[in-house]
Amino acid sequence: MKILFLTTAHRYNDDRIFYHQAAELAARGNAVKICSLCSDYVGNINHIEIDANDILKDSSESKIQKFVNVCKDFTPHVVVCSEPLAVLAAHQYRKRHKINIIYDVTEWYPSLSMLRPFTRLMKWIHATKFLLIQLYAGFVSTHFIFGEETKKWPLAYTFPWKKKLILPYYPAKAFVAESIKTLISNQITLCVTGELSEEKGFGHFMKAVNLLKARHTDLNVNVLMIGAARTEEDENFLEEQLKNSLADRVDFGKPTSFENFTQSFSFADVCFDLRGFNFENHHSLPIKLFYYMGAGKPVVYSALKGIRKHIKPIDFGFLVNPNDTNSIVRHIEQYLNDRSLYQKHAETARARFLEEFNWSRISGSFVDFITEAAKNRT
Repeated sequence: MKILFLTTAHRYNDDRIFYHQAAELAARGNAVKICSLCSDYVGNINHIEIDANDILKDSSESKIQKFVNVCKDFTPHVVVCSEPLAVLAAHQYRKRHKINIIYDVTEWYPSLSMLRPFTRLMKWIHATKFLLIQLYAGFVSTHFIFGEETKKWPLAYTFPWKKKLILPYYPAKAFVAESIKTLISNQITLCVTGELSEEKGFGHFMKAVNLLKARHTDLNVNVLMIGAARTEEDENFLEEQLKNSLADRVDFGKPTSFENFTQSFSFADVCFDLRGFNFENHHSLPIKLFYYMGAGKPVVYSALKGIRKHIKPIDFGFLVNPNDTNSIVRHIEQYLNDRSLYQKHAETARARFLEEFNWSRISGSFVDFITEAAKNRT
């Protein structure tokens, strides 16, 4: 069986595509290839063929042609696409070849970041245009994979007859190192990872840090940041937040490789994600949550609908209103005042990862779905 992954916005070594989906299929003896348009590498890694060129700024026509050429060279039995443009390219190839197209929907489309450069009026115009593109991509696809239940809208409801699979972002155990901590007296390390920006809730996090320190002047409040600002505006925001920080210590770790991600925050006590409430965030299930769980880290997360719908109960941390700094700090104080609660949440996080939220729990259904799509080509 020959499976081709096409992606415009994900690197060839994306954790979901390369380390989980492609690796699983290759390990079972299939011929697998990944074509990415936002990274550079041509070769073979772990029996996975890679054809990646950073041409994301090229015209849509040239990007589609690149994908079509890759399809012609590889002659896949099934194509897995991560974005609408990849679907459109696979559809061109499908006009002359009997294949199925699986649209793996992991990102909200259109995303807020796609609309940010436009004025208010143009936002609505472009949002409508992007939504129509999304619907057309759904129309020409034959199968759907959804990263979470909350991303099924609108495609699963517009095309209810098409076969679909819910495939969450559970990591493989091999990529998650356990680092359960015991709280040290008069010290706590609070951690954020990923994009350090106002949009991703870094301001909410720093407000909680400062209030915690103001309430407990004898407590060593340490901050661990693993990530980076993406834009100049985010850089300025980050600099302003750190300038006004009351933390006793700030450790700034640069983005690390996927294999070393959980080791990068191993000495953190509590991990945070305090992104704001909006339609897009509410319909997301943040991937890093499962890595924090696997490492054995209690979490304080925004109470997003995607999390509340997918994980029940939340017995390894707290879901909060990111704007309610007092409530966030009170939850941190619960750990400071009750070390046994902290230990229970840490051990529960690791146990539930091992029992429920790891790749081995869902990899079989993924392989079966791909196999069925490849065998029953239309």
